[in-house]
Amino acid sequence: MGLDLDETNGQTPLNEEEKEGLLISSVTTRGELDEFEQQNIEKAVEWSLKRRFTQEEILTEDFVRELHRRMYNDVWKWAGEFRRTNKNIGVDKLEIGIELKKLFGNTQFWIEKSAFPPDEIAVRFSLRIVSIHCFSNGNGRHARLIADIMVSHIFNRPTFTWGSTNLGGKGDARASYLAALRHADEGNIAPLVAFARA
Repeated sequence: MGLDLDETNGQTPLNEEEKEGLLISSVTTRGELDEFEQQNIEKAVEWSLKRRFTQEEILTEDFVRELHRRMYNDVWKWAGEFRRTNKNIGVDKLEIGIELKKLFGNTQFWIEKSAFPPDEIAVRFSLRIVSIHCFSNGNGRHARLIADIMVSHIFNRPTFTWGSTNLGGKGDARASYLAALRHADEGNIAPLVAFARA
């Protein structure tokens, strides 16, 4: 196929079968792919702003899949489908649905009991869904957008800024984001919550 993705630090490589799901034959580099994906993601953001989603709608497998589909359906034929292979990150492919159900239950509990401040609930959800790694590609961007939807639709707060920049590149913002993710993985979520509002 000739698709050179040059995976950046923190990006999960695609296997050849997944690369064959690319719907745009003219794409040959990561930069070109990023442009097409960003255009598709902007459509998904617009869709998410056009209506109000309830907590009950957001915390479902259907919503998780539909959001990913809307983010990537112009670029990947497998958009919205859970990954069929295991990766260097994430739960076993057969446990994705089970782990999502646990996450939905935990999140409902956090909301009902005000276990954490609203921003932290959304960021905790984002952190866990990205660690489940539901999809072959786009898990970080999907996790951040669903956190934005949660914080704005469930808690009526402004969406996150996520460092006010594109986190897909190799710059300081991505390094700060990855460092905050590592702290969160070690049990200190405060830097990631702060980064979400930076």
